[in-house]
Amino acid sequence: MNSLPPYLEQALLSQYGPYVDQITAGYSARRPTTLRVNTLKASMEGVTEALRAQGIAYQPVGWYTDAMVLPTMSESEMLSLSICTQGEVYLQGLTAMLPPLGMSFPRGCSVLDMCAAPGGKTAQIAALTQSTVSITACEKDRFRCERLRHNLKQQGVHNVTVLQTDSRHLDPAFRFDRILLDAPCSGSGTLCLQDAPRRMEQQWVQKLKSTQIHLLEKGLSLLSSGGELVYSTCSILREENEEVLQTVLPRFHAETVPLPEELTAAMPKLPVVVPNTLCVCPTPLYEGFFVAKIVKA
Repeated sequence: MNSLPPYLEQALLSQYGPYVDQITAGYSARRPTTLRVNTLKASMEGVTEALRAQGIAYQPVGWYTDAMVLPTMSESEMLSLSICTQGEVYLQGLTAMLPPLGMSFPRGCSVLDMCAAPGGKTAQIAALTQSTVSITACEKDRFRCERLRHNLKQQGVHNVTVLQTDSRHLDPAFRFDRILLDAPCSGSGTLCLQDAPRRMEQQWVQKLKSTQIHLLEKGLSLLSSGGELVYSTCSILREENEEVLQTVLPRFHAETVPLPEELTAAMPKLPVVVPNTLCVCPTPLYEGFFVAKIVKA
């Protein structure tokens, strides 16, 4: 593990012990290109026909009928194809598809995506609901917000109000039936050892944790009675995941509830200390990821 940043190495040994070799093997792997079929513009049948016409091999994903794996194509090669430029598919990691799949969306419900850029999960919600819900998507950075608007337009998403704002500053009078908080994080689940080492120091992670706590507090304050909030990160560090939940949930009389079994059963899992949460172990197919579904009592 000499190529791991020292703080990350120490944290992984402390938190996951016997799983560390499996985690570092996942870091070392080069994952294949994966995509989600955008059912607002295309069908799985149409996309597979287009791939076959180009001689591109693909594999289905058992737990999500709109996803597929392309074992022989790079992302840069895919981006030049018309099915990408026309928004018929969206290149997206498999674990990044989990949060919207963990939620239910009654017709006409109000949805908030608190940290929406670049827009993959926002567009996925629109596709899952076939534009039958009202979505508000927030992004505080101007350039990332422009990218969010571009991606939503390319994918034919029309039922979204995009706000260039920090979602922590939303008016407290707002209420949403469903909230997705894919929080900014260290990216400790997506580390690639072949690339230049990322910054990974305790002070930085603790600063991120503070931001995550404030975002989750805001999200729960905006959540309607009986609503659902999904909290996710692309980190596998407990500081950014379970410790955030343990800090915030008691203040709101909130609790985690089970995610769909068909999702959790398919994932390579790391042990968790908060019930009903999912921490995905990095593998040659999956990036490390954390998901929790929360309701207020």
